[in-house]
Amino acid sequence: MIKENKESVVILDDKEMKVADLSAEQQYLHTQILDLTNKQKRIQFELDQVNASLSVFKNAFIDSAKQKADEVLNNPEEDDNDNS
Repeated sequence: MIKENKESVVILDDKEMKVADLSAEQQYLHTQILDLTNKQKRIQFELDQVNASLSVFKNAFIDSAKQKADEVLNNPEEDDNDNS
């Protein structure tokens, strides 16, 4: 079994550079960029879930309000009796 040891590379201005050849500061910054990019993708994924769920709850609220409005419009005398 042959193992390929692929070195991590960075492409900067169309030039490919090995991460191992970067300075310690550059490696640190590169790691920060990778981590923040992953966080950004995870947060966007979670935001997509939140927005989808929020839409479901908003629609349920609107449907419920319409149903109540229809009940009041169809039975106005019952609503008047509630205030006595």
